[in-house]
Amino acid sequence: MNQLDRKRIEPKHGDWAVEAKGLVKAFGDNVAVDGVDLNVRTGSIYGVLGPNGAGKTTTISMLATLLRPDAGSARIFGHDVTKESQIVRQLIGVTGQYASVDESLSATENLIIFSRLLGLGRAAARQKAEELLEEFGLTEAARRPLRNFSGGMRRRLDLAASLIAQPPLIFLDEPTTGLDPRTRAQMWDTIRRLVKTGSTVLLTTQYLDEADQLADRIAVIDRGHVVAEGTSDELKASVGTSSLHLSVQNSQDISSVCKIIERVLKVQSNVSAEAGKVTAPMANVDLVTDLLIALRETGIQLNEMSVQKPTLDEVFLAITGHGVEKNAQEDTSGVAKKSNKAEVAGV
Repeated sequence: MNQLDRKRIEPKHGDWAVEAKGLVKAFGDNVAVDGVDLNVRTGSIYGVLGPNGAGKTTTISMLATLLRPDAGSARIFGHDVTKESQIVRQLIGVTGQYASVDESLSATENLIIFSRLLGLGRAAARQKAEELLEEFGLTEAARRPLRNFSGGMRRRLDLAASLIAQPPLIFLDEPTTGLDPRTRAQMWDTIRRLVKTGSTVLLTTQYLDEADQLADRIAVIDRGHVVAEGTSDELKASVGTSSLHLSVQNSQDISSVCKIIERVLKVQSNVSAEAGKVTAPMANVDLVTDLLIALRETGIQLNEMSVQKPTLDEVFLAITGHGVEKNAQEDTSGVAKKSNKAEVAGV
């Protein structure tokens, strides 16, 4: 029996695709993941948000059976990742941060090789390759060597290769890192289509807007811990209902503006000023009128003013005490980044 003829699990919507509790992984004295809990429902996009070095890739590696947890447990569609690793590998696809395709071959040749490794015959492998190339908009470049591909085209091909076996659960580890905005948007559309056709996606990212755009629920992970979890709106609401944004015509008025904001809005902290701009949390939007009157009475002129919902940037800053800066440090394991999808599929 080849890999694609195996008995499939068809999870019903609402069942748990991923159940992880207390996952721990250390490399020497460095604890990369320290008690991570995750619960991902089938048919959803679940985002794991955090900077490089937070433990995202190490977590994915444990869930994908590439690393054995030091402590804790994880189940994929009810199957233990440690005790039933072969079954789990039949249920997942993994796309890491770096493509595992062969740059000396064409897109068609790469997909045929992956299909053959998964047990498809020659004719079936070629048909599968053609279907995936069309799905990911790569048909015109199908015979071109990958060394002539753009970064976005390589990422799409890498994702296509992980879908040969049509897995019900797909791990995407920072799939749009380094892509230009247009190609990122194309990848987002592809990810949404995957879910509409029945897959579940667990997505790690360091891009706040990506998590905001795609994820049904988000886990914020920092220094190996899940520090917050919820929908995008729930996370934003946790740091306040609104935020005030002011742009001052005369930068010399910044100090006075801050004092007025503190007096009128009753805000004693988190008022920042930079390049003529002032931001502050705002619990009561009705006070905007009082603030404008107070600013006019002092003769302060504004370029613009807006009241906005908090962004995920502000959420991460409030929860962790620092922004989602792109640290030079990577996840300590480095295992999932160059994994071959044939290995992940259990070949």
